[in-house]
Amino acid sequence: MPMPDLTIRPARPENANVLTALCKRSKAYWGYDADSMAMSEVSLTITPELITNGLARVAQDSAGRIVGMASLDPIGQGTFDLMHMFVDPDAVGVGVGRALFEAITTLARQEGANKLSILSDPNAVNFYRHMGARHIGDAPSDAIPGRRLPLLEYDLRC
Repeated sequence: MPMPDLTIRPARPENANVLTALCKRSKAYWGYDADSMAMSEVSLTITPELITNGLARVAQDSAGRIVGMASLDPIGQGTFDLMHMFVDPDAVGVGVGRALFEAITTLARQEGANKLSILSDPNAVNFYRHMGARHIGDAPSDAIPGRRLPLLEYDLRC
């Protein structure tokens, strides 16, 4: 499938419900059971308040449909957390993730970050490694108690 004609733009507060639904579809794509999805509810919910900080971007196709989203959270000392990075299941594997990742890392650089911290879903590790992130360990899940997730780091200075 060819790379879609995409526009990457800032998210708007009125996109919150559409983005939340996209995040849930994207997570469910990997076969998570109902209990895991329920425990992930808070981390998959995009609020208008999160969007108003200006650190969220969406990928929109030529028909105007939002097919991906990413957001950042500054966590100090030149490091930003990749808080959200989700692609609609219908758009996986055609370059949406790459375009969003490039846009969100550009935004992080513009905001003064030199490092991006990525607490990754295990299914996304290969994507982030392909983008140039390196695996530095693991850390507790922010959604599922007792679960540990791969922790990656992306150097924004290159």
